[in-house]
This record gives sequence, C-alpha cells and structure tokens, in this order.
Amino acid sequence: MKLRTLGRRYAMALLNLAVEQNVLDEVRRSLRDFATMLEQSRDLRGVFVNPSVSFEARRAILREIAKASGMHKLVLDALLFVSDKGGRFKHLPEIVDAFESAAEARAGRVRAEVVTATELPEEYFAGLQRTLEQVTGKQVVVTRRVDPSIIGGVVTRVGDQVFDGSVQYQLSELKEELTRGPSGR
Repeated sequence: MKLRTLGRRYAMALLNLAVEQNVLDEVRRSLRDFATMLEQSRDLRGVFVNPSVSFEARRAILREIAKASGMHKLVLDALLFVSDKGGRFKHLPEIVDAFESAAEARAGRVRAEVVTATELPEEYFAGLQRTLEQVTGKQVVVTRRVDPSIIGGVVTRVGDQVFDGSVQYQLSELKEELTRGPSGR
C-alpha cells in the first residue's frame, strides 16, 4: 500500500469517528499535540520504530502519555492500532498531515505550505494568503518553513499543486536546458 494511501486511510477513519462523535476539535488537538511530542523527542520516536521494543511496552507508554496529557480516547485507540501494525508508526506524520488536510477541507479551508530561503516579513505572507484565497475561493491557512537550500525565491504547495519559484529550481531547469544543447535534444 502506498504511503499516501495508508496515511489517508487511517486519517479518514479517525476523522469520520471524530465527526460522528462530535469531538473533531478535541481529537485534532490531541493528535497534533502527540505528533509534536513525538517530533521533539528522539527517545520517544525510538521506542515506536525500534522492533526490539515489545507491543506491550509501546502500549504501556502510549497509555501513560495519554493519561498524562489528557489525550482523547479516539486518538489513543488510533495510536495503539497504528503501533500494533508493525512498523507503521513511522508513518504517523503522514497520518497527521492527512488528518489535518481532511479536517481543514471539511471546514472549507485549504492549507498552503510556503517554503522560503530566509524569513520574510508578515506583510508578504498576508498578501500571499489573500491572493491564494482569491484563487482557490477558500479560506487559506498558511504554514511557513525556512529552507536555505532553495537559495532564494519561494516554493508554495496548495493541496497537490506546487508553485516552485525557487532559485534552486530555476538553476536546475537552466542546467537541463543547457545539457540538451541548441537542438533541444
């Protein structure tokens, strides 16, 4: 099963249950909080990707985290299920991302990830958000990331569409054009 399909399938199952039980906001918050915790702790990530850690130990750790953090039961059940599916816990970021996208789409919003080489002023992002809202006809939630490897410019991803205005992309296009030669071969 493809990674995107796997993440989407788990995310949609959790979303449907959360909507059915009218607890979407709580589930979303709990899932996001756990994903952040997992991202920030190398030791915690290690527990869930290390095959020598038993199912029972992983389940105990998840239950303890859920108890300490006030995690919603649906999220705990989903995490236990993913943890038990041997090796699928490493796909949690994909599941969280698919869940967030589906929840935003349900609310009439779309996410736009904007990658820049350096920090840009707030005014830039406000203007970009307005433009994207006009183009998409939806409320746009802009997430930002700085990646110096793009050298300059901006890469914007809205749903499955990518608008790559980075210097890195332009240089790779120029290199490809130059290697084809004047005849376009």
